Amino acid sequence: MASEEGVVTAVGPATAWVKTTRSSACKSCSARHSCSPQDNNETLVEVVNPIKAKVGDRILLTIESAALLKAAFLIYVFPILGMLVGAGLGQWGGTALGLNPSWSAPILAALFFLVAFALMKSKGNRMARTDAYKPKIVRVITPAPPVNNATHP
Repeated sequence: MASEEGVVTAVGPATAWVKTTRSSACKSCSARHSCSPQDNNETLVEVVNPIKAKVGDRILLTIESAALLKAAFLIYVFPILGMLVGAGLGQWGGTALGLNPSWSAPILAALFFLVAFALMKSKGNRMARTDAYKPKIVRVITPAPPVNNATHP
């Protein structure tokens, strides 16, 4: 389970926006472009807020390792597997049909890659709508300081 600390900057009915400090792991993260960078070191991330953290709270957020692995497979491995299957079918099918495999293999590899990419995009959009693939606030580390709304004469 990956975890990170941050500060809640805004809250909604079920989610919150959390400002985190970019770590060295961010450079290799596949989701780094979906975060909203504030400057070179800070990132704004939308997270699930089941504990109803408030603006100003310093929190701990996590994302399940299984969700990270599924997303990584979908992004990095699935399109390449599609391309390899297409190349293999193009090589085998080209030879069986009397076509030049030097042409049929790369054409089918590209076609299968594009189909796999489209399937990946569709599945990724469906996954993004579920809370299982979003970071979640698990606890408040330091509550926000109380706001004194009283006016003094």
